[in-house]
Amino acid sequence: MDTQRGLGRRRLLLGLGAPLLLGAAGLGYTLWPEEEASEKVRTDVAPLNRRFWTALGDVSEAHWLGYGIDESGGGRSVPRPDSRMRLVGVARLKQGTASRIMRDPAHHFEEGPLEGLPAPLKPYAPSSAAWKQSLTYDKVALEEGLGVVPSGTFRFDGIRDLVYFDYVFLYT
Repeated sequence: MDTQRGLGRRRLLLGLGAPLLLGAAGLGYTLWPEEEASEKVRTDVAPLNRRFWTALGDVSEAHWLGYGIDESGGGRSVPRPDSRMRLVGVARLKQGTASRIMRDPAHHFEEGPLEGLPAPLKPYAPSSAAWKQSLTYDKVALEEGLGVVPSGTFRFDGIRDLVYFDYVFLYT
């Protein structure tokens, strides 16, 4: 009888203790300090060249962020079901590329201020830049050129051959 009572207590302790232990471990993981991945400015150009080559050609210098669209930007969190990714940044194009794109008569470019620029990228987007955008260029470049239906925008500074991109796509 004492043996059964001992087994019952153990099962009860395991039944109550396991969820508490798992909950404490999950909370500790979420609250543990970590360098915020979504705030770390990347400078590698290979991923951008693979994704944007048909729309922009090769970029030579870039400062950008890439993260899950539903990340809060505040350290670790429980994974969420939204698999969309956001790429946002400023990149240098080959000489004359921005001007060539903006001269295309199929696209009407007009002033387009940078909206939603994350704070870590502000040092890389010159405040004196004359950013121009075209909704028709965005549509062609994103839907037809990249072969997917993401959302986003490109803005160009023809004087510095810079492009600002803010692009959301489904990560598969």
